[in-house]
Amino acid sequence: MMANWDWERFGEDIRRTVQDAVDTRNFDRLNQTINDTIYHAVDGIGKGVRSAGDAVDKSMKDMARQSRQARGARTYRSRPYPGQYQGQNGYGFDASGRQMPELYARTGGAKAGGVIMAAAGYMLGGLLLIGLPVYMIRELAIGSFDFLFQLLFGFGVILLGAGAVLAGAGHHVLGKVKRFNAYIKGMEGREYGDVKALAERVKKPPKFVVKDLEKMIEKGWFRQGHLDRQRTCLMVTHHAYRQYEELMEHTEAQKRQEQERKAQQEEMAESMDPQIRGIIRTGDAYIKKIHECNDAIPGVEISAKISRMETLVDRIFDRVEQNPGCVPEIRRLMEYYLPTTVKLLEAYEELDAQPVQGENILSSKQEIEKTLDTLNAAFEKLLDSLFQDTAWDVSSDISVLKTMLAQEGLTKDDF
Repeated sequence: MMANWDWERFGEDIRRTVQDAVDTRNFDRLNQTINDTIYHAVDGIGKGVRSAGDAVDKSMKDMARQSRQARGARTYRSRPYPGQYQGQNGYGFDASGRQMPELYARTGGAKAGGVIMAAAGYMLGGLLLIGLPVYMIRELAIGSFDFLFQLLFGFGVILLGAGAVLAGAGHHVLGKVKRFNAYIKGMEGREYGDVKALAERVKKPPKFVVKDLEKMIEKGWFRQGHLDRQRTCLMVTHHAYRQYEELMEHTEAQKRQEQERKAQQEEMAESMDPQIRGIIRTGDAYIKKIHECNDAIPGVEISAKISRMETLVDRIFDRVEQNPGCVPEIRRLMEYYLPTTVKLLEAYEELDAQPVQGENILSSKQEIEKTLDTLNAAFEKLLDSLFQDTAWDVSSDISVLKTMLAQEGLTKDDF
């Protein structure tokens, strides 16, 4: 194990180098200096366990790859539904022309009914608007305003109102049919569509469209229609809705697991040694600061580097929490390198915020980015070294197992 004075010396070297670079805004030799110092320090931790570290590193990469594959398999698929080509009769057709299950109701009858109601209303209203004035003029000419006149006039007014209502109802039905067809076009052959986008297509508020869609689903116009829980997405197939429900169940399960994990962490923290708890709390603060710097700094490449650093530091402190025996190896190193890391990120953020990106600024930013790569490599190596006890245990178990198999004559060489 490296002596304490070595840690102090390495830490002071790094701190002095970074401070000089930040003060002078000269980052030219920063990466090379930190690279030499850090690797000298980290090599002292992992000396003698390179082979074990390589084995653990391979195992971790395999686990990460399997985790990514598992997440990819669970990801909500957004591919178009096979029956994406919608016929006028409401049936979908795939690329080969095969008829798929009916997704939309036929609206020809509703449209015809709307036309008839509107036409009947206009005809009735038009006849009465012409007939009532003529009748009134006739009665005025002969001076007859008896009970029959009043009765017929009142009845005519009622019929005029009925005609207006009938015409309005017809227009309402025609408008609904028009919006329904607009919704279908807005889906563009997909299984799901955004309610806001559909609202923009029909030039109506989203709340109106939600109620409109709910009524159409209730009436069966969308044969397999569903709205999500937030009423922000329309799904026109049971297939899409099942995927959505599975996604929601998976998300809720993840939330429950996260809550359980946090509860376990809090329970462990309460029973943890105060000194270790303080180290974990300090580590969490640094992780939070790194995350804040990442949010404040735009750019895909630099963001990927900072995200990688955040993950590594988080895993390092997770390992310390799982195995407090790692504290002597991690505490002094982190006391120097994490403050240095944060200082570099803050310097990069300040440089990146300048309105004019001159040659010196770009050069300094590039040097800091290289230094982040160096720090990430060092943190990764440090994380590997924290698993040296586990690697030794695994190696020992494998050796014992091979010996027992050989004694029983069960190894491959014995056949």
